[in-house]
Amino acid sequence: MIANSTLAGRTLLMSGGSRGIGLSIGIAAGRLGANVVLLAKTDTPNPRLPGTVHTAAQAIQDAGGQALAVVGDVREEADVQRAVDEAVARFGGIDFCVNNASALAPLKTEELPVKRFDLMQQIQLRGTFLLTRAAIPHLRRSPHPHILSLSPPVNLSPRWLGLHPAYTMAKYGMTLLTLGWAAELAEAGIAANALWPRTLIATAAVQNLLGGDESMQRARSPEVMADAAMAVLRRSPRDCTGQAFIDEDVLRAEGVTDFSGYGGGSDVLLDLYVDP
Repeated sequence: MIANSTLAGRTLLMSGGSRGIGLSIGIAAGRLGANVVLLAKTDTPNPRLPGTVHTAAQAIQDAGGQALAVVGDVREEADVQRAVDEAVARFGGIDFCVNNASALAPLKTEELPVKRFDLMQQIQLRGTFLLTRAAIPHLRRSPHPHILSLSPPVNLSPRWLGLHPAYTMAKYGMTLLTLGWAAELAEAGIAANALWPRTLIATAAVQNLLGGDESMQRARSPEVMADAAMAVLRRSPRDCTGQAFIDEDVLRAEGVTDFSGYGGGSDVLLDLYVDP
């Protein structure tokens, strides 16, 4: 982990975060002294997806941070506003808005139920818009404001456009919103960047939907994304904005050369939208 105390006392608001990459980001931020507010639906355990917003908050506190669990749906404007209001009431403001929540259904058009199409657009696009929109007034008052969306660089290769168009649109939409905010909010000094893994990340989504045990063995741990996220959030907002970062590139710029500690072996699998 890249150790630095510049997140001490700052408040991070994140959608999701009960498990996987989001949880790792929350724990890493807590380890650096941040207050972490999680807005997630997982109030009770799911046999297939261990972890709830409450266990995540406890893990963040165990890492040294302060945490607030807010049970709610990022698609619902009232729930989002409640999370923002509770974050401000508890911690006095918001410094970081992390758009982590996402629905995964990488299916061909004729295979994709309309219900799943709607879910992806609502979580990735509506949810990202609602959370960021509600956070902006408080980000304007922060001395170190960042928006960070976990979404990929916009790769217009026909390979990626044609693989699963609906999921691709939802994820690229997150990135386009984020890059739009970088331009829109530049004069306010609010940074907005996207971050995406170079490799598959060992999460429940990979286990259940993207290859099972074989893919998990060739995937890096979520901590690689967490470390990259901390590196981005530590940077000056005016000097680090309008970028769609890859985690490995961020960490190499921080001086990291050995990625073996993140797992995946010598033959790691590249993530979606990342060309060799």
